[in-house]
Amino acid sequence: MKLERGTVLLVELDPTVGHEPRGVRPCIAVSDPAVNTDQRFPLIAVVPVTGTPGQGSLYPELSPGKSGLTKLSYALIDHLRSIDKRRIRRVFGCVAPGELAAVDQGLQLFLGLDA
Repeated sequence: MKLERGTVLLVELDPTVGHEPRGVRPCIAVSDPAVNTDQRFPLIAVVPVTGTPGQGSLYPELSPGKSGLTKLSYALIDHLRSIDKRRIRRVFGCVAPGELAAVDQGLQLFLGLDA
């Protein structure tokens, strides 16, 4: 399965624990496309998406449209997780380049990576 960074996926996140986002929800693929495609790596890194507004760099805004999102949404950077590719239910579109850049900026902040 060829999945570019920024692809919006419908993912089954259950079972979950505590404050983890649950249910079937859109997520953004953020791992390297080479890893996403390689069958030796059964996991993919995703950032869940919510319709609940958040504030700050860890909750960048995502517009509806070509991404496949139907309403204004927000990436939940602080809920970054690896999932088995078998959790993917559907592939939508891709977030806009500026939105992916905002997600990357949030990931750098959350993971403590130098720019």
